[in-house]
Amino acid sequence: MKRLLSTVLLASICAHAAPLPEAAPESQGLAGERVRRLDDHFAASVARGEYLGAVVLVMRNGRIVDFRAWGHRDLGRQSPLARDAIFRIDTLTRAVTAAAVLTLLEEGRLDLDDPVARYLPEFAGAAPRLTIRQLLAQTAGFAPPARLAAAQVMDAPDLAEFTRRLATVPLAFEPGTRFADDGICAAVAGRVAEVVSGLRFDAFLHKRLFLPLGMRDTAFVVPPAQRHRIVDVATTDEHGKLAPPVETDAAPGQRRHPYLSGADGLYSTAEDFARFAQMLLNGGALDGVRVLGRKSIELMMQNHLSLLPDPTWDGRHAEGYGLGGAVLLDVARRARLGSAGTFGWAGGLSAEFAVDPRERMVLLMMVQHVPSAAAPAAGTDFHNLVYQALAR
Repeated sequence: MKRLLSTVLLASICAHAAPLPEAAPESQGLAGERVRRLDDHFAASVARGEYLGAVVLVMRNGRIVDFRAWGHRDLGRQSPLARDAIFRIDTLTRAVTAAAVLTLLEEGRLDLDDPVARYLPEFAGAAPRLTIRQLLAQTAGFAPPARLAAAQVMDAPDLAEFTRRLATVPLAFEPGTRFADDGICAAVAGRVAEVVSGLRFDAFLHKRLFLPLGMRDTAFVVPPAQRHRIVDVATTDEHGKLAPPVETDAAPGQRRHPYLSGADGLYSTAEDFARFAQMLLNGGALDGVRVLGRKSIELMMQNHLSLLPDPTWDGRHAEGYGLGGAVLLDVARRARLGSAGTFGWAGGLSAEFAVDPRERMVLLMMVQHVPSAAAPAAGTDFHNLVYQALAR
């Protein structure tokens, strides 16, 4: 009965979650005419056909100061893109997975330096020194996907079978010695969460994050009645025209993998993900509901590559990596406007988020575009155009 009441209460919280508050840019220290540069840039980029569409959401001091949509939802350009469009958030999923695992740490049910084999015995022989921290920091040492094909790892029907097959493949390098931008680590972390919590991973995320934060449109599967809101994925072909990517995804709204991937499997909206990002900025709480403690968020947003010979993951030696996302260490090396300590990530389909504690800002760009030479990722322009608008 207690569990039922708790579920009903959480469902009520989600159903009645207040919209994120909006405010004039000037009231939060941004120059209105400079915010319009951001809007004009994306309007022009979409009009030139560089991107099918884009949704941008910027928050400062807990209030939305810019939230707009441009372009179309579909490649046929019949449906204008709306602010509540649903996107495949790709590897932004990792930050959600990391935050969810940290709720188990706070309950004393696991420790970041616990061996993964304590919870997944299949790794006792192949990777006995692999830890949960190394999963969340992308330093586990797993073989690249090409070497996993023979074991059919990526075709596993669920996370239990995924980890069983993965454990039969030798590691590519010693855990904790090298960063790898793979789609494996966070998926294994999701299986750890299943075993520790006793819940399937989607139910675990729903209970711990999505319901209490009011993220009503975030899930691994989009209900059929809402699939008309899903944005088509596009790229730029050899003629400079928008076209479907060569590699097609799963049918829109269905699981992107047979298993529930904590690495890149979620769908979400700009406002839903902004709620998650604002929770991080607030130190673990949103609208009076706390899902994590402040120190857990601080730990998540620290550089966990600091023990490596090169404590960065990017070619510029500007960014470290926390738990589920990058941490900006050197603004000059990154060569774009921003603040040291900013936490975030950019997905392979061009969705991107950043949480800047120094400026009390959340930056979110939702695009569904496979970058190409004709239309590269828009992240640098996006960051520069947001930060140039700061007046105080």
